[in-house]
Amino acid sequence: MTYKEITSDLDKKLFHPVYFFCGEEPFYIDMLAQQIEKSVLDETEREFNQFVFYGRENNLATILDAAYRFPMMANHQVIIVKEAQDLKDLLPKAKEKDSDKEHLLVSYLEKPQKTTVLVFCYKYKTLDMRTSVAKKMAKGGVLFESKKLYDNQIPVWIENYLKDKGLIIGHKALALLTEYLGNDLSKISNELNKLMINIAPPAEITVNDIEQNIGISKDYNVFELHNALGSKDAAKAIRIINYFASNTKDNPFVVTMGALYSYFSKLLIYHTMKDKSPNNVAACLGVSPFFVKDYISAAKFYSMPSLQKAMHILREYDLKSKGLGNTSLDEADLYKELILRLVYMDKVVLEEAEEEVN
Repeated sequence: MTYKEITSDLDKKLFHPVYFFCGEEPFYIDMLAQQIEKSVLDETEREFNQFVFYGRENNLATILDAAYRFPMMANHQVIIVKEAQDLKDLLPKAKEKDSDKEHLLVSYLEKPQKTTVLVFCYKYKTLDMRTSVAKKMAKGGVLFESKKLYDNQIPVWIENYLKDKGLIIGHKALALLTEYLGNDLSKISNELNKLMINIAPPAEITVNDIEQNIGISKDYNVFELHNALGSKDAAKAIRIINYFASNTKDNPFVVTMGALYSYFSKLLIYHTMKDKSPNNVAACLGVSPFFVKDYISAAKFYSMPSLQKAMHILREYDLKSKGLGNTSLDEADLYKELILRLVYMDKVVLEEAEEEVN
């Protein structure tokens, strides 16, 4: 079942005896478990009929023994197994795949206790679909895989998350959040919830809102650094990097390096594209069509040789940040040296080209 199908059933009070939530993205697993906690039982019923087990602290026999019990003064009991990936005897061992009919969970899935809602939260891993557990789960229970989103899917996810709350977000604000928050949906949702405390729908979230509620500077951030480098605005780039150098805790060097690598990689891709129509550029680079003009403009300032030089510089400073070839520079010094090399690298590229010609 899909996430929406499961949440729709829960809203309608349609409960299944067993749920198995697995996958690399923990956000949806946590959200579904929380909804089950709130949906099945009312507040008075939970005290005697809702139980939480942790995989590392329990075994499957203990959990299933609880699952076979009947609820007390309620129609259901709820058993949630958190961190189920740490439950050592949860799944049949590899050698048992062809003869796992006697496995405890397989036996339970064949005839589950109908008054129990048993939930397994199996994070960061997927279920082997060849096992009897998977086959029985898909047939008699609810099996859901929570897949990690790609980076280019995050902006749409943020827009939809806010849309469900009656809010919209501006293009620059969306780009700023995407650059800084990465693809950890739990982290993103937490930061968005901070925004929504002080912003009532209908409203548009702006970069000012982000600065005031999350603490990301609207003037000194990776997105603005991209713009400064993309337009060869050395003064602006140096101002931003000086801010980063004085606030390395909020602007970790490794995060900025990743963002710069992504930025220059997109410019390299742009130069290799035959179809440079705005829609195709947006699709290939994984950016909003609103920002295509910025990449087209930046590509005029960066030739293929200069982009190759930029990538070489980034690799060099990535190694320096890890202590290779660097004995004295801290993060602040690395920031300043890196940006000066990127801002003035064209002179180096030109000199190298002239030497090669001569």
